[in-house]
Amino acid sequence: MRSGVVARVLIDNPLPQLDHLFDYGVPEALAGDIRVGQRVKVPFRSGGRIIDAYVIELVDPAGADDSFSGTLSDIDSLVSTAAVLTPDVYELARRIADRGAGSAIDVVRLAVPPRAVRAEKKWLAAQADAAAAEPEPEPAPSSDPVASPAVPSAEPVLPGLSGYTDAVVAGALDPDGRVAMTAVPRLVQTPSGAWVGHWALTMAELAARTLAGGRSALLAVPDFRDQEQLLAALHALLPAEQISRFDARQTTTERYSAFLACLGPEPRVVVGNRSVVYAPASALGLIALWDDGDPLYAESLAPYANARDVALIRQGLSGSALVLLGHARSIEAQRLVEIGWLHELAPERFSRPNIIATAQQGQPDEHAQAARIPSLAWREAKDGLGRGPVLVQVASPGYAPVVACASCREAARCAHCQGPLGQNAPGAAPSCRWCGAIAANWTCGTCGGHALRTVRIGAGRTAEELGRAFPGALVVVADGENPILSVSAKPALVIATRGAEPVAAGGYAAVLLLDGERMLGRESLRVAEDALRWWSNAAVLAAPGAPVILAGVGGALASALGTWQQAQWAGREFADRRALRFPPAVRTASVTAAPGVLDGALAELRELDGVDILGPVPAPPAGPGAAASDGLMRAIVRFDYAAGAEVARRLRAAIVAVASSRRRPPKGGAFRPAPTLRVRFDDPEIF
Repeated sequence: MRSGVVARVLIDNPLPQLDHLFDYGVPEALAGDIRVGQRVKVPFRSGGRIIDAYVIELVDPAGADDSFSGTLSDIDSLVSTAAVLTPDVYELARRIADRGAGSAIDVVRLAVPPRAVRAEKKWLAAQADAAAAEPEPEPAPSSDPVASPAVPSAEPVLPGLSGYTDAVVAGALDPDGRVAMTAVPRLVQTPSGAWVGHWALTMAELAARTLAGGRSALLAVPDFRDQEQLLAALHALLPAEQISRFDARQTTTERYSAFLACLGPEPRVVVGNRSVVYAPASALGLIALWDDGDPLYAESLAPYANARDVALIRQGLSGSALVLLGHARSIEAQRLVEIGWLHELAPERFSRPNIIATAQQGQPDEHAQAARIPSLAWREAKDGLGRGPVLVQVASPGYAPVVACASCREAARCAHCQGPLGQNAPGAAPSCRWCGAIAANWTCGTCGGHALRTVRIGAGRTAEELGRAFPGALVVVADGENPILSVSAKPALVIATRGAEPVAAGGYAAVLLLDGERMLGRESLRVAEDALRWWSNAAVLAAPGAPVILAGVGGALASALGTWQQAQWAGREFADRRALRFPPAVRTASVTAAPGVLDGALAELRELDGVDILGPVPAPPAGPGAAASDGLMRAIVRFDYAAGAEVARRLRAAIVAVASSRRRPPKGGAFRPAPTLRVRFDDPEIF
């Protein structure tokens, strides 16, 4: 028997042509339990097929589709009474999908973690107990205009930590406020004894003030190293029960439990990586991103939305404050500042790091200037070891990431996949960086030689060389395989890859930034921006007044770092990109398909104003070690922001048309897959 209510559901299916809501009847047996946001199972098509879905709306039959004259199928079953997909998160998912020509269910999979039954039952039981113990409602407050409810204090628990004027902090937390905030470049110590970047305390203080006002805060950081610093700062200001943590290191049960805790009505501070911007926090008052230019914010799954873009859209939907905090400003943030979407906020006063660029010291010796570790860096490292730890930042992990033939200097390649060869340890046989194959009896394909020479030095080889140069010094290697979050104030040589630098108690006695030219030699539009961000974040780890040596890099980039004017450099960089119509002055989309399919997808875009198409050209391999895309072509669509919605709509229509073109083969015939059409908006790889 049917209740008369119609449920509109989003089915969990990857086919793009099914990316819309479907109407189902609600059986009488489920009428009292069905709510928006719940997981249900529904019949789909024929053959008794049952699939998962989310309830998005519950409507009266009079409000359902009048064009349908048949009989609706009923919802098969209710998976759980927990309403896990809130209306605001679904609206966010719909906006993100439409912006990137994707499917809403793909975004929902990122927003709602996989279900953990035991954690869910425990949470539901706690919710039921809390509802049963809820006291009688208190009498209505007095209407006396003089009387006002008590407002929790918004003063920081740790005074004097912010480094900003009260007006600046208040401006950052204004409802519907959007700011690009410059971080104070120094380390601070929490009451628990942990040393963290001042940026972490700034974010924690903003979150604490938001929570004191009865609203929730979402705090996003690129990786677990930043997350540990931020959690240490938060625990100095807030009780642990008001903090939720999201990250990839959690088990399914832990992540789902943290997600369920955010569904309650109590305001919370939610900390996590890029997916935290989807957290269903109630009464959202603040979204803050640390170091928004970090590539880890780019989602690797369709529709590939960057966490910064998700935060911008969610801020518009929720009316919360938005803070992009960093030492170096991303070019995307600079664009938003220049069009007036973000306001600039800077600390009241601060001491910048003591940056010394060796290329700007006027050394007469060309060999000294070209050395990987200039003589000045050697001296500062030796002096620093007498006072405490010394940080050495290098470009690459491993021992010798790239090797070449010792005779003809041709890069050594794998015989199986033609990937680059490298050495993981001294004396070890070279192995492929793509497929992992061991090249024990390697022979050069150019000259027939068998000997290898090191082309690129990694963290392991650097540690070996510095260990010999400073006998008796403790050498610590910190990289992806050896994650180290902090080191003591004892003298040590800390060799770290970019982004993996540990925090030293009290700061490093000296910081050496090596391999700058190699970092800038990477083929990418963002290479200078990334390098400035890597160097800035490492320089802040130095103790006050300690030297920070930038080896082998000069020019405008070194000057911006030395004068700590990263925002001004970002402004000049954005002006150059605007003149060339490079991102983020314009948006881009990569479209990959077979020639005939690609022509059809691009045909309707050519008539739009503000749109130009580059290519097509043969599509590059999908990744390192992957085979070439056989017969596929790729075009780059470049368009103004105002045309973004229409470009996305037309490309989405092309995707649906291609996906719907597959026909069932004749009886006994071979399976014929649908033609390939891949679309990625704001693709970070195409420039």
